Amino acid sequence: MIKIGIIGGAGYTANELIKILINHPKVEIKTIVSTTYPGLPIEDIHKDLIGEIKNKKLFSFSTEISDDIDLLFLCIGHGHSKKILKNIDSKINVIDMSNDFRINKNFFFKKRIFHYGLPELNKKIINQSKNIANPGCFATAIQLSILPLAKRKLLKNNLHISAITGSTGAGRINNSKLNFSFRNNNISTYNLFNHNHINEVIQTIKKLQNKYDGKIYFIPYRGGFSRGIISTLYTRIDLSFEEVKNLYDRFYKNNPFIFISEKEIHLKQVINTNKCILNLKYIKNKLIITSIIDNLIKGASGQAVQNLNIMYNFEETCGLKLKPLGL
Repeated sequence: MIKIGIIGGAGYTANELIKILINHPKVEIKTIVSTTYPGLPIEDIHKDLIGEIKNKKLFSFSTEISDDIDLLFLCIGHGHSKKILKNIDSKINVIDMSNDFRINKNFFFKKRIFHYGLPELNKKIINQSKNIANPGCFATAIQLSILPLAKRKLLKNNLHISAITGSTGAGRINNSKLNFSFRNNNISTYNLFNHNHINEVIQTIKKLQNKYDGKIYFIPYRGGFSRGIISTLYTRIDLSFEEVKNLYDRFYKNNPFIFISEKEIHLKQVINTNKCILNLKYIKNKLIITSIIDNLIKGASGQAVQNLNIMYNFEETCGLKLKPLGL
């Protein structure tokens, strides 16, 4: 059994992570740390875990991480991981959910080397890595839309992207733009053409297609719902629709969580799953790619467990056969 520690145990991503890991047959959670709620019963914060965790000997949030673990998940805010890792034994593997180590220049920290944890891009590297930078949620949805094209160096024009995310994408924080009164029955844009997840997208494109010099125009939206991301991207491609469809089918053939749908797609198909569903269309000489994911699972905790499975040579889907919430 792989012994697990979690820091930042009170947040949304930690909640999803705990729900997945307590039913994972190959791991055991040893410690869940929260500096916000030290000593408080875990069920008092994550009320959907009532009746689920006491039989796992998980009762209260800890104040410090146990040394008796194999892998540490960091479910903390951006900019805090380095401070935490200064006091963590370098022999303990790490999956970091923040953006602190996602970009090349930040991959190295003391004795640790982080690798970018997008399984459909870096599966072999992840399998050999001890430290993973889990991708951002928008970055995941967008990259999965274009990986087959970038791999074949077929991106030659600008990318135009719009995507809408649920309120959990910003974490469990108090903010006038995130509270229920603002988000409910509402929609708004933010960080136009300047969202930090685009840096991850650019990094991946340059890795696969170094000479790409197009522009990326990304408009993110805050949605009036709690979870999920739907992203729509369009660009010009010098291939027929059948060639594009065959390219995507071949590229994702051995990736168990990626599905290509010829029918219209909607968020409820992926909520509470680790799936990404892609829909491809050609309209007026432009390729339009729509992708949907659950931002808390494939965009965060589920992808982190997928990385765990790859790191330890478990079946990639182990513990992740989750079911959509349905209509």
